Formats: sequence, C-alpha cells, structure tokens
Amino acid sequence: MKWIEKAELMLLLFVHGMALAAWFVPMGGVLKSIQHAELVPFAFATSAIAALLSPLFFGAMADRSVPPLKVMRWICVGTALLNLLVMYVMMTAWDGWVILLCIQLQSLLSVPTNSVSVSIVLSRLTDSQRQFGSIRAMGTLGWMSGCWLVSAVQLDESVKTFAMSSVLWIVLAGITFFISQKPLTITALQQKLTVRERLGLDAIRLLKVPKHRSIFVTVMLVAIPFAAFYPYTPACMTDLGLTSTSAWMSLGQATEVGVMLFIGGALAKWPLKQIIGIGLSIGIVRYLLYSSNVAEFLLMGVALHGGAYTFIFISAQIYLSQQVPKEWQTRAQALLTLMHAGLGSLAGYMLTGAWYRYCEVDGVVDWRSYWLVLAAMVGGVLVFFWSTAPAMDKPETGN
Repeated sequence: MKWIEKAELMLLLFVHGMALAAWFVPMGGVLKSIQHAELVPFAFATSAIAALLSPLFFGAMADRSVPPLKVMRWICVGTALLNLLVMYVMMTAWDGWVILLCIQLQSLLSVPTNSVSVSIVLSRLTDSQRQFGSIRAMGTLGWMSGCWLVSAVQLDESVKTFAMSSVLWIVLAGITFFISQKPLTITALQQKLTVRERLGLDAIRLLKVPKHRSIFVTVMLVAIPFAAFYPYTPACMTDLGLTSTSAWMSLGQATEVGVMLFIGGALAKWPLKQIIGIGLSIGIVRYLLYSSNVAEFLLMGVALHGGAYTFIFISAQIYLSQQVPKEWQTRAQALLTLMHAGLGSLAGYMLTGAWYRYCEVDGVVDWRSYWLVLAAMVGGVLVFFWSTAPAMDKPETGN
C-alpha cells in the first residue's frame, strides 16, 4: 500500500473521529446547561434508534448502487446541516421534544458513517488483520483531539460545540474528493434488487453462520452495560470533583490507540475467542474500579475503556472483513452497527438510564451500587460468550 493512500485513509478517519466527538461527548452537558437534563438518556438513545434504521440501507446502497465515498460525502453534508439545526432549536429554546426530534434526524445520517467509513478503509487493505489497527487508530486520535478541542475552547456545556462539529463534517466531505474511488462491479450494478435487498435486510442471513452469530450477539449484549460510559461517566467525574470532563474522557481513547497498534499481532497469535474474552474481562475490571468512588480509580477505569472496546468491537470488525465475502462487506459492517449501536445500545441507554434514576435519591447518586450492577452485567455476557461461542481460529465465509 502506497504511503499516500494510507495517509488519505488516516486523515479520513481522523477528521471523522473529531466530528463525532465534538457532537457526542458534550451532549449530556449541553442538555443539562439548557435545562433539559431529562432528555439525556433519550438523546443518546437516538443514535441507537438510528443504528436500527439507517446503516443497512446505506450499506446496501454502498455495496450495490452508489460508490461508498459518494455515500459518505453526501451523508457528511447532510449531517453538518442538521448539526446547525440542532444548535438553532437549542439556542432559541424550542420545546424539548422538538430538540429531541432534531437530534434524532442528525443521528439518522451520522450513525451510518461508522460502518461506511470502515468499509471504505477495509476495501483498500491487502492484509486487514495487520494493516487496519494502525489506520483505525487515527480515528481514535481524532476522537481524542475532538474531546481536547471541546474542553480547550470551553464548549463542554455549550451549544456552540455543534457548530464546530458541523465545520468538521464539511471538511470530512471535502476529504472524500481526494480519495481514489473504487468503481462498483458490473454485476452489482446490473442485478435486479428486491425491496428487502435495497433496504439491506438480506444481511440478516449472516446470522445463520454460528461463528458470525456468536460475534453479533455478544457485541449486542455487551453494548447494554457499556452504554453507560458516555452518558454517566462525566456525571460521576463531576460528583468526584473533576472538571474538563471531555478531556478526561479521552483517556480511554489514549489507551485505545496503543491497543489498536497491538491488535494485529494479537489476532495473528491468539484465537479470536480468547481476545474477545480478554476484552470482556477488562470491561468488568473497568466498572469495578468505577465502583470504588475514588477519582483516581475512576480515571484508571476510564483508561481501561480502550482495551475493552478494541478487543471486542475492533476485533469483530476485522473478523468480518476476513470472513465475509467482499460483496457483502459494507452490509456486514452495517449489521454489526445495527446489533451493537442499535439493538444493544438502545436497550443499554434505556436500562442504564432507568437504573441511574433508581440509584439517585434527592439528587445524590449511589455510584457504588450503580457501577457494581453494570460490572455484574458484563460478567454475565462473558459467561454467555465463553459457554456458547465455538472456536474461532479457523476461517469461515458467510456463504
């Protein structure tokens, strides 16, 4: 792979990470600052609802009718405009449910960019197992940079952070013009598609393969307790006296970069089942550290986020890139987004939000109980995965 091609893909993921972070990480603080704290779990849940509705559609489009880079470009432009709409309705004090509706519209466009961008990168790699980690790490560095930028200009609780995110989405759309575009195959363009195929619903057939199904279901289940990370870690930090929460949250991404550089070698040496098991174990330790209710231990737990996320979710993306036929790549990644960011996260935002409200009495949160229960949930997923997943050290295709 030529260095310029690698640099283009790295830049794409870097700016993408910045744009996402400037929108997603400050969301809870912004809603609280405009007196809509009650919308926090619902606002985060919009991304999960979007992951249920749009990634398969855009994935099928990118696989069969429109080149992925063009799909990415127009999604970015639409997301930028909707960011400004969200900022406007917040600044002009519209009703909370109107604000929530606008956030949902933004999510319907921004969420599919995760699977589309990954498919753009993976389609250009000759050895995804060894090459993807270092390139994907730039997306994490971009996310960290976005967090630092938000805190540096003191927008952790300001609606203006959405304007900054909007600019980043436009820059990202511009970058797509400089990346070489792979043409769709003639067969993909000529085939007559059913409504089910156009919506990408045929990707569900991948669940018939036991190894694939184990990956998809585990990713969905662990997304439930992991959904508490972004909405409630900053609140816990604040209660423990920490400020600049967006910057502190980037500790998880700092370790994620290191683990991503290591993941290629790990996948070459260890069975996938063992790697995902390690990721789940790290997730348990992370929430146990949170439950100590000590600021230093909380930050150690945040730092462990990178290991848990990479060993579980990035390993799953690499697995699909190797085991699923090329013509199914974007839909496979989209289905993973649906299971993880859709079904799992939607259930997670609702359940962890309800558990948060149960643990809050007269404005004081019992953080010890809150995080201990979530640690137990991750433990349950580990037991499920280890007892049901077959050995995953041999290739198997989705056909």
